[in-house]
This record gives sequence, C-alpha cells and structure tokens, in this order.
Amino acid sequence: MYGLLTTPAAPSGPAAAPSNPAAADTQAPTRIQAATLSIPAIGVSGLPVVPYQGSPDDAPGTRIQDQGVAASPHGPGGGVGPGDVGNYIVTGHRVSAGGPLRALPSLPAGASVFVTAGGVTYEYTITGTRTTSFRSQASMNAQRAAVPGSPGTAPTRAMITVTTCLTPEDNAAGNFWRDAQNNPEHRIDKIGVLTATKP
Repeated sequence: MYGLLTTPAAPSGPAAAPSNPAAADTQAPTRIQAATLSIPAIGVSGLPVVPYQGSPDDAPGTRIQDQGVAASPHGPGGGVGPGDVGNYIVTGHRVSAGGPLRALPSLPAGASVFVTAGGVTYEYTITGTRTTSFRSQASMNAQRAAVPGSPGTAPTRAMITVTTCLTPEDNAAGNFWRDAQNNPEHRIDKIGVLTATKP
C-alpha cells in the first residue's frame, strides 16, 4: 500500500532527549541553504545537497541529481530548510550519476542521518519507511506534506524525508512506466525526526 508507513512513526512528542530540545522542536526557521548529507549506516558521507525551489524529482531537481549530488526542493511544492520545523526533503539517484543513495532501501529504523548546514549539524533518527507512487497525486501529496504521510497536518517538529527510486524493483515487476524526467513509478522514502542539533 502506497503512502503508509511500514515501520511505526515516532509519536508527536519528542522521540528522544535531544542535545538541545529547544533547537530540535521549537527553533526559529533557518534560511534555505546548501548542506551535506551523511548516513553512516549505508556509507554516505558528505554528499552535497543543493536547495532549489520546486517539487521532489521535478525537472530542475533531476538536473541537480544528474550531477551526482542530492537535491532539496522547497517552497509550495517542496519542503523546508535543514533543521526547520516541517519536512526537509532530500532526493538523490540510486542507479545513475554514481548512485549516491544506492543503499537507501536497506536503511533501518533507528539509523542516524546527519545534515550539516551553516556550521550546524542536525541529527535525524529514522522512524519509518514509505513508498510513493508518481502515478498517484495523493501519494505524491503525502510525500511532500509538512508532516510526511499526513497531508493537512500542522508540523510541530523538524522531520526529514530522504528519497530515491525503486527502479530495480519496478523493472523486476515488469513496471517500465516512466515520467517526463525518466523517473520510475515508485520511490522509497525514509522518514526521520530531528533528535539532536550540534554547533
């Protein structure tokens, strides 16, 4: 079923004792800015994340990913900045442009994702997994929602969605549908919550 968490999401209160709870849950918004992404559990270290105004995996975002880096959409069709309350969305290729997120499907709940921007490192903890269908507007709306998977819900904390394609899985199932950017129908989304902020 698309758009449902396959592992339980964290409750709406703090998931863990952040090193700076005020920064984790009630901080003032940061500026949209370039960042780096590190996910030690799957060997990602210092992957550049380029912000742009748009929606996940649209034409501008795909052009950014084609350079072997990650993209972070923001604005009405995207998310927020690093550490901001809401949904910080990071997209990257799995099978092309060096496949920086090739191991993302194996990322388990409880793993740490580190985003460094403006001299601050934000640690997110993975709480769940979603599958998004690019052939379903409702599924895409859930991916891009301020609270991932819950369109219309007001965010109360900083969250992250790290997403990449399910091309090998779609191909194996005989699903060769592609959108205008050559994205397959399905994407895997790893959802996390901000649990620590370190200067």
